Amino acid sequence: LGQLSTPYALENGGWGSVFLLVGLGFICTYTSHVLGKCLAKNPKSESFADIGENAFGRKGRVLTATFIYIEIFMALVSYTISLHDNLITVLSGTQIKLPGVPNLHTSQLITVVAVLIALPSLWLRDLSSISFLSSGGILMSLVIFISVVCTAAFGSVEANHSIPFLHVKNIPAISGLYIYSYAGHFVFPNLYKAMKDPSKFTKVSIVSFAACTLLYTALAFLGAKMFGPEVNPQITLSLPRHHFITKIALWATVLTPMTKYALEFAPFAIQLENNLPDSLSSRMKLIIRGFVGSILLLVILSLALSVPYFEHVLSLTGS
Repeated sequence: LGQLSTPYALENGGWGSVFLLVGLGFICTYTSHVLGKCLAKNPKSESFADIGENAFGRKGRVLTATFIYIEIFMALVSYTISLHDNLITVLSGTQIKLPGVPNLHTSQLITVVAVLIALPSLWLRDLSSISFLSSGGILMSLVIFISVVCTAAFGSVEANHSIPFLHVKNIPAISGLYIYSYAGHFVFPNLYKAMKDPSKFTKVSIVSFAACTLLYTALAFLGAKMFGPEVNPQITLSLPRHHFITKIALWATVLTPMTKYALEFAPFAIQLENNLPDSLSSRMKLIIRGFVGSILLLVILSLALSVPYFEHVLSLTGS
């Protein structure tokens, strides 16, 4: 999601703000490394909340958990808004109506269907069994980037807009968008625990953040140069709609949230299950976890359809 908004952020912040983007990449790489060290030092730690308690006691756990759950909730809302916004463009001109539900537009109806398709993944307990979904997300990110490059190279859009040097007054807002691009830390403890060789966590972090920083920076400059002040908060919505390449990018953006729901929800689900009484069977814990996750996702769906302000939700979450 952060990838989609970097051209908009660079255009609004000026090309000088790229130093903020790269600097945040360095900071988040380092904090990811430190996070791995914390988890290695205390093998019993399984989440950010555990680390918060080890460092600052019970108050540290409550404060850390509160921020993480808010971030998870807001991130899932952002994913769903993105899913809906891109479906509107993909399905422009399509009309679907359900009898008895006259108030739902076609895009809203199909967004509901898409979220329901992704919903069963919230019932999975073993993250390694859905690691291929994360790989799918990486593939979709590359598809979006290549689509923008192909539009610049072969499409009817020329990258000839000038980017201002710096808009200082916009830095607070765009810093939220930039930091969101790297805001995967709350799932890192779960990924660390799921790795076959956790000792390679730092190496994975360095490679991942370096690749992301290069991708974000290149896309930010290219998108801002192509569309200038008219660039959309989601770069896919700025691409010429009649091009086949645009349709590929839009579908990639639609499919990405569906591959991310389970991974984003995992920290909350694991903590919920750990807090359930030991007297409950493993099967009952799984049912409660899946049921609560399903209800939460439906609440998120309702909120995303009623508050469709992508860049504001993204910037607020990052901040």
